[in-house]
Amino acid sequence: MGVTFRRQHAVGNYIPDFYSPKAKLVIELDGSQHLKQEKYDDERTKYLESQGYKVIRFWNNDVMNNIEGVIIAINEALGDGS
Repeated sequence: MGVTFRRQHAVGNYIPDFYSPKAKLVIELDGSQHLKQEKYDDERTKYLESQGYKVIRFWNNDVMNNIEGVIIAINEALGDGS
């Protein structure tokens, strides 16, 4: 699709796992530590969305065990005009 991503590059005070400035898409990969930081993750997502980014999250387990599904979800996010 011609979209490139930056890895762990600052957007404001936050450093998303991956983001595409051109597509305005942020991809976050969450491990078990995120179960204990839901409020922080919500604040982070709200900030990124306020900057015009669409944020999608995947559990690490999904990336390891269902990479095809993850890729489909990313392609869908890229294809919906975000």
